[in-house]
Amino acid sequence: MRKRKLAPYLMLLPYFAAFFAFHVFPILFSFAISFTNWNGISAEKEFIGIANYARALTKDSFFFLSLKNTLILTALIIPGQVLIGLLMACLLKDFIGSRWRGALQLVNFLPYITTSVALAIIFQLMFDWKNGIVNGILGLFGQEAIYWLGKPLPTRAVVVIMEIWKNYGYAMIMYMAGLSTIPEELYEAAKIDGAGWSKCFRYITIPMLRPIFAFTITTGMIGVLNLFDGPQLLFSSINQPLGGPGRSVLTIMIRFYEASFLNFEFGYGASIAYLFFLLVTVLSGLLVRLFQDKEERRGRG
Repeated sequence: MRKRKLAPYLMLLPYFAAFFAFHVFPILFSFAISFTNWNGISAEKEFIGIANYARALTKDSFFFLSLKNTLILTALIIPGQVLIGLLMACLLKDFIGSRWRGALQLVNFLPYITTSVALAIIFQLMFDWKNGIVNGILGLFGQEAIYWLGKPLPTRAVVVIMEIWKNYGYAMIMYMAGLSTIPEELYEAAKIDGAGWSKCFRYITIPMLRPIFAFTITTGMIGVLNLFDGPQLLFSSINQPLGGPGRSVLTIMIRFYEASFLNFEFGYGASIAYLFFLLVTVLSGLLVRLFQDKEERRGRG
């Protein structure tokens, strides 16, 4: 009987050992070194208390710049992902026959599964100042070439376009799944009453997709707040500083990378990571609370 009681725990032991070694321990270790001055190489770690957190919040102008850039990019990218994903899902469901629907879903989803390196190379070629196709099209209409990857505002626009193009397919798949759960009887009843597509979309589709909106906006926001590979790879092979021209796309994750792996300030980098964790927790909690309040008001109504 004792062996039978111990057998399940022994079978679970490898999982919990790996979970502690690769998840719990790194979290605790990084939190501990955030209170130290450590370069990641030496054996000694000088304990300095909350000095790293104080430095980030009071002295590091690049940290506040990265915070500002991250919030601006989030505010620009999330609406684009949500609206384009929803529009494509509704178009595929209501206006495209089942024969072509699967192929078009795959075409729209391909950017999401394309590697970030390939996307960065594609956008470098598209928005090249001299030979890019975007400036070539502008030239056909008599517009001067824009230095897309050499000025702050155009650079930010390129990153926004790249991230929307990469991630709207994921939102589209989520909305397609949500649309499949809406009973067709609701649309048929609305059409009998004389409602057109726009009214069905406004009064049936949007309210019924509210839980999907909550999920896609929350996960999309977390993804954009973690933005690193796109801006980093976009400027890694051209003569631009970290974070693009004027550091206009310096995100919190890029600032964390710079502090930890370029300046070898692992303690300070860990403090940035935990401040970032606090930001994500607060914003996610606010979004969840917002959508819960809407659901409660809707239930009371």
